Amino acid sequence: MARIVVTESISLDGVAEAPGGEGFKYRNWSFEFDRGAEGEAFKVDEALGAEALLIGRRTYESFAGAWPHQEGRLADKYNSMPKYVISSTLTDPAWANTRVLGGEVIEEVRGLKRALEGEIQVPGSIRLVQELLGADLVDEIRLMTFPVILGTGRRLFGQTADKTRWKLTRATTVGEGILITIFQRAGR
Repeated sequence: MARIVVTESISLDGVAEAPGGEGFKYRNWSFEFDRGAEGEAFKVDEALGAEALLIGRRTYESFAGAWPHQEGRLADKYNSMPKYVISSTLTDPAWANTRVLGGEVIEEVRGLKRALEGEIQVPGSIRLVQELLGADLVDEIRLMTFPVILGTGRRLFGQTADKTRWKLTRATTVGEGILITIFQRAGR
């Protein structure tokens, strides 16, 4: 059975909107900080460790607009790996190895967890992450917390139906004071 791993860049006040994208008051806000060699290595190793991506339509559009035009080991990984997009509007994805999941989100993801092995990463995709957390389908959360308060924007964590427990398995500071934390689901 596969594991669902959420990986997010967030501000101190929990904003995860457009850390490296557009359509937000502070577009590309995470790029204002140097992650340092250790932070860059963490992100590359993280991506290379994924067996598949699970993303929402907006994140898909951002990734599909960028990665097919890149070269290198990371681009090769993203472009060749299986990608599953949650969308009721996307019908014909152009990015290689992409499958649209348009049914009931939670049931679709449960089916993916049963069918796949390894790590299914969920980068970005705030609304999807909130649904997965609400259904207790997330096995690990990786946060790159940037030392900035944005004061506005979509936050990663919303209300959930119940309390869940998490175990901190790693905490490291990289670059310009960026905190990397990894939490694994505990107490299931």
